[in-house]
Amino acid sequence: MSVDILAFGAHPDDVEISCGGTLLRYRDEGKRIALVDLTQGELGTRGSAQLRMQECEASSQKLRLVDRVNLKMPDGFFEENDTNLRLIIQEIRHFRPRLILANSVNDRHPDHGRAAQLVARAAFLSGLPKIETERNGEPQIAYRAPQILHYIQDMYLEPDVVFDVSPYADEKMELVRCFSSQFYNPASEEPETPISNEHFFAFMKGRMMQYGRPIGVAYAEGFTLNRVFGVDDLFHLI
Repeated sequence: MSVDILAFGAHPDDVEISCGGTLLRYRDEGKRIALVDLTQGELGTRGSAQLRMQECEASSQKLRLVDRVNLKMPDGFFEENDTNLRLIIQEIRHFRPRLILANSVNDRHPDHGRAAQLVARAAFLSGLPKIETERNGEPQIAYRAPQILHYIQDMYLEPDVVFDVSPYADEKMELVRCFSSQFYNPASEEPETPISNEHFFAFMKGRMMQYGRPIGVAYAEGFTLNRVFGVDDLFHLI
């Protein structure tokens, strides 16, 4: 299998909140997109793992994903080790993406930075032929994606790249609302979290406006790189 974009999230909803507009834009451009969640978000203050899986299905349908995989690593306790690296390598070699999107390199939730490091390391190791893996009993061929970008989450980070998602700002909000158990509900008796207060959606739009302003667009999403970015034509930067 080969996809254009393989997006990783430590928890279900990480990808939608942080780069949902990007995926919606590329969906409409006909790009093949797959998503891998490392955990089921079972430690989340609100909702449950079972409910999160139902919400994932609703989001996946809106994004028209080629596939969505959950690796069922332990929420809050997954580590950068041989087992978890190989799980991610297997998915990279299976999907053979042109672009990998991964968690923020530094964020309020410690799982996010840990997932960023785990995916980045696995993305490199995936290209080493002497690391042998198989998926569903079939041996895999080494593969390294040409590019990995880290989306930006709750904590503000200076982006290396911003991407115009202006036409998709409202649709992104609807996409994120697929995970309704995690967000504001005045009838809920569950504890409030940093993303469940009534101002969170305004915050998301404000962040997109903040990233869009320097490039003269209404809304954008930001990404960081962990290597030098090169182009073969400087006019591609205009």
